[in-house]
Amino acid sequence: MSAFVDEAQLNVKGGDGGAGAVATRREAHVPLGGPDGGDGGKGGDIWLVADRNVASLLAFRDHPHRKAGNGTHGQGKKRHGHAGDDLVIPVPEGTTVHDHDTGEVLADLVNAGDRWLAAAGGRGGRGNARFLSNKRRAPSFAEQGEVGEQRWLDLELRLLADVALVGLPNVGKSTLISRISAAKPKIADYPFTTLEPNLGVVRMDDGDEFVVADVPGLIEGASDGRGLGHQFLRHVERARALAILVDLAPTAEQSPAEQEVILRHELGAYQPDLLDRPTLVVGSRADIADPDRLADWDGPTFSAVTGEGLPSLVGQLADLVRAARTAEPEPEPFVVHRPRPEGIVVERLDSGAFVVSGRAVERAVALSDLTDLQALAYAQQRLRSLGVDKALARAGATEGDPVHIGGFTFEYLPD
Repeated sequence: MSAFVDEAQLNVKGGDGGAGAVATRREAHVPLGGPDGGDGGKGGDIWLVADRNVASLLAFRDHPHRKAGNGTHGQGKKRHGHAGDDLVIPVPEGTTVHDHDTGEVLADLVNAGDRWLAAAGGRGGRGNARFLSNKRRAPSFAEQGEVGEQRWLDLELRLLADVALVGLPNVGKSTLISRISAAKPKIADYPFTTLEPNLGVVRMDDGDEFVVADVPGLIEGASDGRGLGHQFLRHVERARALAILVDLAPTAEQSPAEQEVILRHELGAYQPDLLDRPTLVVGSRADIADPDRLADWDGPTFSAVTGEGLPSLVGQLADLVRAARTAEPEPEPFVVHRPRPEGIVVERLDSGAFVVSGRAVERAVALSDLTDLQALAYAQQRLRSLGVDKALARAGATEGDPVHIGGFTFEYLPD
């Protein structure tokens, strides 16, 4: 039996772009055939896609690295390289994606089909045919392919359910969900049997369906992180309605009223608006209920063992879900902003050297061979047109200061 995993780390690497080709036409009776090197193919992208057939993040626990296909290199006769294959990674509905370094929320893949670009593939390098001009009749250089994006992501799953069953340990949640749905959670007569959430689909006679989540038992102090409080409580966040189960059995340490107070306190301390969700409080284990506790209890009761009260309970839960669905506003798609890369960023190091970063400037020096005079001249002209010289002057660079761009280092020479 596979484990339920609701947190994982994922390393994504977009495919590298293919290099452009340096080639020259050589045909009989065609003097000065000219450059005809083709472009390299684009690297593949990596997409995360919410898939209702994926139940947990288990696939990433032992295999956290994913890589898209690389683009192939260009060739002569202006033959372009093939683009690398995109990689589509299915994740469960309700997966939130965070930047591993900053913790920033990058995407919230709530509904089946929601897609997010996790890592863009690198652009293919241009072949030497692209650099033909009136002044440059026989370009002898091409671009290398761009390296694909790479990053570490934190994935977090919050289960999507219509009703979350909330209660202290051993209150009978697992038995209940096994009786009203096809879910088969582990059940035993000792606390903390359920160490992972379970989902069950309840089908009504009229054809309606709703999803119930059996959330592992909470303990007092769960909202402060006691036990596995935060791991369990986050699965309640997206539930439309709550069913608070209180134990009527004589073995329960607290009275039903005290249990309800504890549970509501933990819910509110974790996330205050949970207390505003439609909620049904119901007495569990009615078949072995303490007579005094049963006499003091004026709410609905059930026994998941004998089936007593289950039809009524399911009907009440269905009504709760219908009302919650009706009151729910139309969901708004989670918009992911991928800002355009910064133009030029100049940073001065303690050593006195300067580091210039930015996608455009790094591409300008990502040529096949800067020992080629034509390639070097083109790179200098491109950096000048991007404003690198002016940016370095504003940053206080003086003649002879080392300047680092990508993997290249040169000395600053003012105009």
